[in-house]
Amino acid sequence: MQKSIIDVLSGRRVESVKGGVQLDIVLSGPVTVRVENEFRFALPSEVEHFYPGLTFEPTEALLGLVGHTLAVARVTMAGGLELAFEADRTLSVPPDARRPPWSVLTPHGAVCTALEGGEVVWA
Repeated sequence: MQKSIIDVLSGRRVESVKGGVQLDIVLSGPVTVRVENEFRFALPSEVEHFYPGLTFEPTEALLGLVGHTLAVARVTMAGGLELAFEADRTLSVPPDARRPPWSVLTPHGAVCTALEGGEVVWA
């Protein structure tokens, strides 16, 4: 499973970052990483916590991902998602017992989705 997410995401350039009730990171390809639950965004000097279900606007730091390349992507054993970008920026989405926390989409539909409880389903 981890090899597949690496193949789908790694090396893609961030085209845009959108907020609201979810976080959408649009990558070259086009591929979108959609986060619909809480997540953590870490820079070398700070860590930000977000709760998209409550609506949010991306911070300057999060918008700063635009133009950077996604270096490493992995699905944790519990069903979370970890993304490492250039310039020591990481985004972590923990699994959730009540709702699907993240998915990876293309214009043709979902590539994979983390379900509630941590299971990850691949199309």
